[in-house]
Amino acid sequence: MKLVTLKTNFHGYKKGTEFYLVAESEFIGVKEFVLRTTDLTGRMSISETELRKNFIFIKDLSMN
Repeated sequence: MKLVTLKTNFHGYKKGTEFYLVAESEFIGVKEFVLRTTDLTGRMSISETELRKNFIFIKDLSMN
């Protein structure tokens, strides 16, 4: 799981809000990402373009 933060206000969330990237899927070349707020109250599904444009990667929380 990865931790990302908003660069700008987006879909009703304020700049700086942190999200967990909980799922990634791809179907016929179209990637979709599911994000949850760190307090787990909010959820959104976005495209790869929206992810790259509006979010900054903070850290990888995986235990590899």
